Amino acid sequence: MWIQLKNREPFVLPGLWDCWRDRDDGGELYTFTIITTRPNALLKPIHDRMPVIYDGEMGRQWLRGPFGNGRMDLDLVLQPIPSGQMEAYEVSTLVNSPEDDRAECTERVNCSPIQSQQRLF
Repeated sequence: MWIQLKNREPFVLPGLWDCWRDRDDGGELYTFTIITTRPNALLKPIHDRMPVIYDGEMGRQWLRGPFGNGRMDLDLVLQPIPSGQMEAYEVSTLVNSPEDDRAECTERVNCSPIQSQQRLF
């Protein structure tokens, strides 16, 4: 499945990171997570959550932070992007291998609606 913004502009996936100390050897371990939210109507048939997606300006705000003092402020910035701004379609299984880094990975292979796609998990 290939999922992108209809305008094909780059976008930001907000996340969090931290550095931990390994209890056994004292080494540093860097970890991260991508912030998720409930799925929009387009992605709901595929999975029960999706990454929060920001445009460039909102991405810069995420890095500058904070978003406010209340839960309502945070709830507003964690909304799923509207379905109308996205598109999704089936692609070749070439996309499943990091060794296949070529344009064919993003070419549409089937025009069936997304609803016929099985859930990912």
